[in-house]
Amino acid sequence: MDTKMTKSAGEHWVCSVLASAGWGAALTRDGLERTDILAVRADDTRRMIEVQVKTASPMLRPNWRCGTKTQLPSLSDREWFVFVTLDSTPGQAPASYVVPRDHVWAAAWMKHQAWLTEPGVPPGRRNTGFDQARVYAPTWDGYRNAWDLLEQPTSQCPVRLPKAWRAWVDDPRVGLPPGHPWRNALPDWQAMEAS
Repeated sequence: MDTKMTKSAGEHWVCSVLASAGWGAALTRDGLERTDILAVRADDTRRMIEVQVKTASPMLRPNWRCGTKTQLPSLSDREWFVFVTLDSTPGQAPASYVVPRDHVWAAAWMKHQAWLTEPGVPPGRRNTGFDQARVYAPTWDGYRNAWDLLEQPTSQCPVRLPKAWRAWVDDPRVGLPPGHPWRNALPDWQAMEAS
């Protein structure tokens, strides 16, 4: 599938889910950095969110490149990512993972840093930069179909990354990215069993 069509399919899917959940959603059409969809709650709160969509075509090991633009801190408590994996069967709903931006930043950093410094791998074998960081679908299992998270500020969302990753936060070989807000106060970690 053409990459533009894949991107478009994911964005339209997210808009349809948001609309069915009471959000007025509009595509930004490449005019706004970091945001593919702006949405406002269609109730008295009029709460707004910004959503960046990353879509993977059907594949055995769905993954998304989370490069340097993805690894940026939130500028507000309403910045979200939705990772979408299209189904190979037309008409089937894609898998969707709703993740706060700062969680994505931490996950991309930790996964890449753990991969770079994996014990037993000869020095120099792995030297791909953070601009090429990839995150695989099991990382987001705790966020699958977590559309309800959109009802709260991202700063109040529990961490739903894999259970084993909690140890990486304190591991000097992995840790958290410089300047990440979790360095000051780690949020509630509702660890998932998947890795």
